[in-house]
Amino acid sequence: MDQEHLYNGSALNAVDGKGRLSVPAFIRAMIERRSPEKLIVIGKHEVDSCLVGYDANYKGNVLADVNRRKLRDEEQGVDLRAHHSRNRRAFALTESCGWDSSGRIILPPMMRKIARIDDLVLFIGAGETFELWNPQLALDSGDADLAELAAYRLEERGNAS
Repeated sequence: MDQEHLYNGSALNAVDGKGRLSVPAFIRAMIERRSPEKLIVIGKHEVDSCLVGYDANYKGNVLADVNRRKLRDEEQGVDLRAHHSRNRRAFALTESCGWDSSGRIILPPMMRKIARIDDLVLFIGAGETFELWNPQLALDSGDADLAELAAYRLEERGNAS
């Protein structure tokens, strides 16, 4: 994938009581460039306490990765329960969200609960995907760069960390 099609940047946006939030322009522009559908797929991150997001076309990459890892596990004699867990996380623990004319989505309640997102969400560009964080969890993540970015975005918005 060329660099013109990577998610770069960060933003801190408000979430209202109904779960509506504005998707940053850098994410909307990239999704429109990568996919004909104005659709964001959001799911549980494999490792971190956040959500991962991507465009609809990226699902094929997710499937290829799940299958590649299954073959590797089979070759190494690893219990296939790990494969089935990855498969469920990749496809069952996801939601698709379209955005309205104002660039807003409704973050599904299950996704908000998984990532403990309340009134703010921190968007982080992560190359082929992007992440959605509760800013407090980003501060407490143990990743110094992520914590610094979260602190900066909170300060910029007038929220003390």
